[in-house]
Amino acid sequence: MYSSALESEFKKKGLSIGDRVRLKQGTRVYEGLLMPRASKSSTIVIKLDNGYNIGITTSEFELVKKGAKKHQEIPCHDLKGEISILGCGGTISSKVEYTTGAVYPAISPCELKKAFPEIEKIATIRAKQIFALLSEDMNSRHWQIAAESIQNEIKDGAKGVVLMHGTDTMTYTSAAISFMLQNLPVPIVFVGAQRSSDRPSSENEMNLLNAVYAAKSELAEVAVCMHATSNDDFCYLHRGVRARKMHTSARAAFQTINGSPLASVDYKSKTLKQLSPFRKRTDNGSNKLEVDTKINENVALVYVHPNIKPKLISSLSDYDGVVLVGTGLGHVPTNPFGDENAKPILKELEQLVKSGISVVMSPQTICGRLNFNIYTAGRLLGDIGVIGNGADWTPETAFVKLSWVLGHEKNQKKVAEEMMANMVGELSERSEF
Repeated sequence: MYSSALESEFKKKGLSIGDRVRLKQGTRVYEGLLMPRASKSSTIVIKLDNGYNIGITTSEFELVKKGAKKHQEIPCHDLKGEISILGCGGTISSKVEYTTGAVYPAISPCELKKAFPEIEKIATIRAKQIFALLSEDMNSRHWQIAAESIQNEIKDGAKGVVLMHGTDTMTYTSAAISFMLQNLPVPIVFVGAQRSSDRPSSENEMNLLNAVYAAKSELAEVAVCMHATSNDDFCYLHRGVRARKMHTSARAAFQTINGSPLASVDYKSKTLKQLSPFRKRTDNGSNKLEVDTKINENVALVYVHPNIKPKLISSLSDYDGVVLVGTGLGHVPTNPFGDENAKPILKELEQLVKSGISVVMSPQTICGRLNFNIYTAGRLLGDIGVIGNGADWTPETAFVKLSWVLGHEKNQKKVAEEMMANMVGELSERSEF
């Protein structure tokens, strides 16, 4: 979509999206394919022969060659296929806005299907956009919508579901879906990209095709499918409650925390190699989907740090639950030896617990297991009822799980029991070396 003035000029010169055009700006000449715009603009976007897109503001342009005639296609949402792709926004379905340089959601699952025809060599596809937003804007209501959409796709016969999602908060959503949809009969595979689709270095194609291939596999869990290395060789499948984004921009940003990936997947060689135990599909129909999207959004996630103020902890009294991201084995300032300069928050935490608020510990170290039995600080936290001793969950999973548990249970003792029960692989009995 271009400005009315540009659209008028395009019409006069017989220009259409996909045509090869030549632009002049001063002494510089650019040539490439005319690209569409997601919003009205006077900046002309073309795809250069090197694969990069650029935006040029100019009134000097001409047709070089008409593009191939486009065929009328059936809308993606009218097609039936064995694998369902649900769009949730994020970089995997984003373009660059060339005036500001910002990345925003613009490509629908239908467009991706047309852009990557190899998908149809892997499986028949149906596609639907649930919402289009950057993942930092996702919240618990979006988790519920995603869960309900997945349920509908499975009811409608989907043999696997792929969710295109932004990477920044993907692991919150994958954890939420893991608790909301249990006893899965088919794979639920989250996929994203670190680099937008119009960049030559984008990994969206490989990630998406591997996710579709994984969605056809014997897996019956929620998984995250992302680049395994910086090369375009294969992807890892990470359990939805064990995955974490560990790099701001690298293509191989995701890791399985406190364990091994579920599998490696390479659609090119048609291989999915199991790397650790995972739940599998059954042929006898015993996997009956259990859906429970109740969730309590009144839960706080607080990073413990030096100089943390006791009044900050006291201010959390309006929440129903609090997840602390503690130091070391699961510690906060407690000042057991009475240092005059220390500022403990133990009393304020105890007041929260006594008031009926469930307080859960998670680790800043990310890897490793919490242990309240080693140091005095941990023992004091255990004594006042902080939950988490022995857990090896990620902060994201602890936060999502407490939100989900509190959506069903208010009794603190029962909340603690459910939090420490391994439901979907978020806790392990022993730590791997």
